[in-house]
Amino acid sequence: MWTEIAHHISKVSGKEFFVNSQRTVSGGCINQGYTVTDGDRTYFVKLNSPSQTAMFEAEALGLKQMSATATIRVPQPICWGTTDRSAYIVLEWLDLGRGGTPAWAEMGRQLAAMHDRSSNQAFGWDINNTIGSTPQINTWMTDWVEFYTQHRLGYQFQLAKCRGGRFPQQEKLLAAIGQILAGHQPSPSLVHGDLWGGNAAFTSAGEPVIFDPATYYGDREVDVAMTELFGGFPAAFYQGYNEVLPLDSGYERRKILYNLYHILNHFNLFGGSYESQANGAIARLLG
Repeated sequence: MWTEIAHHISKVSGKEFFVNSQRTVSGGCINQGYTVTDGDRTYFVKLNSPSQTAMFEAEALGLKQMSATATIRVPQPICWGTTDRSAYIVLEWLDLGRGGTPAWAEMGRQLAAMHDRSSNQAFGWDINNTIGSTPQINTWMTDWVEFYTQHRLGYQFQLAKCRGGRFPQQEKLLAAIGQILAGHQPSPSLVHGDLWGGNAAFTSAGEPVIFDPATYYGDREVDVAMTELFGGFPAAFYQGYNEVLPLDSGYERRKILYNLYHILNHFNLFGGSYESQANGAIARLLG
């Protein structure tokens, strides 16, 4: 397997690469992660089952599109493919660490710049991708309410029903999304799509980096909302974001709606207490 991956790296880089050593590192919740090196060049490799090749193709496309905005750093995709045993993606290796207050403020400013410079005519994406390991449907639509109702919450509720989830007010909520979003007319912006604390970091020089995207064109607020879901980013991040692109009135309610998507997805992936957490969010939205 490593020989095949090394051959692919050699082909796309134009310079012979041999895996002299490799070690296990974190690859996220659903992948195996490794660093590989020939003593000169080092890369980050993620592995999954051969059936997940499309997931890595979508990740590479998302990283390329975010990089093309020339706003915030992402690891550059080198190559991706399938061996007999695994699907793989090879990425630029970045030494990551923690950032201080100025670095978090700069991350906020850079994310806002990405949202601001990547407008589109419709919501969705060229291909479907995944949110974690869950399929994410990105069929193009010009109406954000319809897109979010059908392809985000509606789809997650369908999956949750198959898992035995009980959400007594789901139909009432789906019918109320238009009212919840009334007066809010977002432009389609390129969003990371899965921006929690585990997918944001800083280089050793303090440069902000985001990675592991679930990219599509959506309301920019979905990214900001998710940063608040699992503990929140430091206050400097939000101050930096609002310096460049202030959040619209009503965001505090909309963020509950947008984070419900991720709570439902966590129920579909992990079950457990996410069902009651989702029902609590639904009650707040309808209350």
